[in-house]
Amino acid sequence: MSTSIIISHSPGQATNAESAIATHRVLRNTYLLLSLTLLFSAATATLTAVMNLPSPGILLTLVGYFGLLFLTTKLRNSAGGVLSVFALTGFMGYTLGPILNNYLALPNGAQVVGMAMGGTGAIFIGLSGYVLATKRDFSAMRGFLLVGIITAFLASLAAVIFSIPALSLTVSAAMVLLMSGMILHETSNIINGGETNYVMATVGLFVSVFNLFISLMQLLGFMSADD
Repeated sequence: MSTSIIISHSPGQATNAESAIATHRVLRNTYLLLSLTLLFSAATATLTAVMNLPSPGILLTLVGYFGLLFLTTKLRNSAGGVLSVFALTGFMGYTLGPILNNYLALPNGAQVVGMAMGGTGAIFIGLSGYVLATKRDFSAMRGFLLVGIITAFLASLAAVIFSIPALSLTVSAAMVLLMSGMILHETSNIINGGETNYVMATVGLFVSVFNLFISLMQLLGFMSADD
């Protein structure tokens, strides 16, 4: 005579398990796609810098960015969304090339770029690791970050139009803090199930890392010029 043991799971337990699996899948796919797009963007930026291609200008940059972002959002649930992410991040890499050339032309430009790259990596890994370890919910920061980013964006346009170096420096410092907050928010959003689409999660993290790198490079370049 055999004895069978039947283990029953409540609906709540099954739902929680399925949710955890789905979250892990989104997180895994996001970091995989983010790694690939960062490499692709870096390759595009390097090629643009080596070929000494001109900057597309602020108007074309904004049109290209928001156009490709809109396309990615529309295609986010299809294979085309992945291709659109590479198009978006490749375009952003292209816009980065001329900026890199400007900093590399400085006496210690290579050091500035290297320190900005290292600082970006350290901040991203540190903040992401903190959220992954603690699973804290930073969704309450969303409104503050949104207002801050819009304000910083408008201020950066004013700094360019009216050529105000001090305002540009202030915006760079603010962007470092805002992008750090965005990394916390975006990672938390994935962990807590707020973002279930890895394409859009990748875009959010990529843009945060991209802007963080540029802002750090601007700050380090300014401090280097004062030395």
